[in-house]
Amino acid sequence: MAKEFHRADRVADAMRRELARLIQHEVRDPRVGMVNVNDVEVSRDLTVAKVYVTLVGEDDRSKIDISMNALNKAAGFLRTQLAKEIQIRTIPRLQFRYDETSVRGQHLSALIDKAVKADQSKSQDSDQDTDKDSDD
Repeated sequence: MAKEFHRADRVADAMRRELARLIQHEVRDPRVGMVNVNDVEVSRDLTVAKVYVTLVGEDDRSKIDISMNALNKAAGFLRTQLAKEIQIRTIPRLQFRYDETSVRGQHLSALIDKAVKADQSKSQDSDQDTDKDSDD
C-alpha cells in the first residue's frame, strides 16, 4: 500500500529544503552560525511551522540561546523570502526550536562506548587472572 502524503507534509518538506538554503545564503546575522535544519512540522491548517534546527559545533547553552533568538527575529524576513520561492497562498509563521536529539544521541553514544571499553578491560583483566591461576 502506498504511503499517503498530506499537503502539510509536502509544504514542510519544501520549507525545510528552502530554509536550509536561505539561512545559509541570506541571513547575514553574525550571531547565527552554521545551522542544520533537521525538521519542519507544519500544522494542518498551514498557519504555523515549527522549524527544528541544530547549531554545528556549538555546545554552549548561552550561545545557542543567542543564536535561536536571532533566528526567531529573522523569522519574518525568512517568511518573506519563502513566499517568493514557494507558491502557496500563505506561508506559515515560523517558530525556530533548538533540536537536542542529535546532542543527546552523541552523549548516549559516548556513554555506550565508555561502558563497552570498561567491560572489555574488565574482561581482559579477568582473563589474565584466570591465566595466572592456571599456571600455578
